[in-house]
Amino acid sequence: MSRIGKKPIPILDGVKVNVADREITVEGKLGKLVWTHRPEVTVAIEGKEVVVTRKNDERLPRALHGLTRALIRNMVEGVATGYEKKLEIQGVGYLAAVQKDVLQLRVGFANEVHKKIPAGLTVTCPDQTHILIKGTDRQKVGQFAAEVRAVRKPEPYKGKGVRYEGEQVRRKAGKTAK
Repeated sequence: MSRIGKKPIPILDGVKVNVADREITVEGKLGKLVWTHRPEVTVAIEGKEVVVTRKNDERLPRALHGLTRALIRNMVEGVATGYEKKLEIQGVGYLAAVQKDVLQLRVGFANEVHKKIPAGLTVTCPDQTHILIKGTDRQKVGQFAAEVRAVRKPEPYKGKGVRYEGEQVRRKAGKTAK
C-alpha cells in the first residue's frame, strides 16, 4: 500500500473541493484549479478530508495512487496559500525587468532574452537582480522558474548566471599562474 496515497488530504479553511465523475475542482481565495484523474484510482470526499483509493494492486494503479494524492494536495495548498519561487541574478551588467506579460533578461548575450509569462502566474522584480514567481499551480511555477534559470545557468568559474535564491553553486578553481 502506498504510504503517501493512503493518507487523507485535509481540506483547509476557505477551500471548496468538488468531485464530479473524474473531474476534481478546487476553489479557494487565490483561484480555481481543475484536474481530471485517471480511472485506475477513485477520489471521494469524507467530511473535511479527501481520500484517494485504488481499484486493485496492479502496477499502474499502485503507481498512480500516491501521485494522485500528491497532486490533489498541491491543488488544495495552491488555492489556499499559493506557491512562489525566488530567483537571483549574479553578474556584472546582468539584470531583469517585467514589461506587461514579458520577462526581459539581460544576461550577457548580445540581445535581451524575452520570456512570455504564462497565464495564471505573477512575475515581479523587486529589484533588477531578483525575480519572484507566484501562482496557484505548483507545476507551472516550478516549470517557469526552471525555464528562466535555463536561459543562463550559473557557471562554475565565476558563478555568473540565474540561480534559485539560496542555491549553492559548485565552484571550480581557475588556471593557476606559473
